[in-house]
Amino acid sequence: MKHWVALLRGVNVGGRTIRMAELRSALEEAGLQNVETILQSGNVRFDSPDDAARLKDRLEKTLRERFGYDAKVQVVERDQLNRIVEAYPFGKADASRHDYVIFLERGLERDLAGEEVELGAQELVAAGDGVVYWRVDEGSTLKTNFAKLLTKAKYRDFNTNRNLNTLRKLL
Repeated sequence: MKHWVALLRGVNVGGRTIRMAELRSALEEAGLQNVETILQSGNVRFDSPDDAARLKDRLEKTLRERFGYDAKVQVVERDQLNRIVEAYPFGKADASRHDYVIFLERGLERDLAGEEVELGAQELVAAGDGVVYWRVDEGSTLKTNFAKLLTKAKYRDFNTNRNLNTLRKLL
């Protein structure tokens, strides 16, 4: 049995509301074990013997059928998530900055981190293993040139991001 984390994109934002008890029930019915939702924003811990690709397909299908939206899900083994969090390269942020991990598919982390874009004075970006690490000034998360890259067609459907503190709670 493997221990997994699923990061669901677009849950309880933009007018889409999913109750965590209903989400947990749907995922249990889909065959996942020891399902726990963390916070209210689409973070799920669970156990399954299946591999990441099979789990991603199952989760997206379950969410589409049960909640009626085109779900995008990132599935990461908890051990891998721990390595990702421990590898955060920028140390601990002060209260004026936020630390994020952007999870990407298809090797896009290298492309995204390598984009030629003017960063803010205190903004930092670095590629990791399947992720991009990002530090940004508080209040600027949606406003920076780098943030706007995430909405481009090349990246939009293949990423989800989480605050580093949220990831620590997941672990």
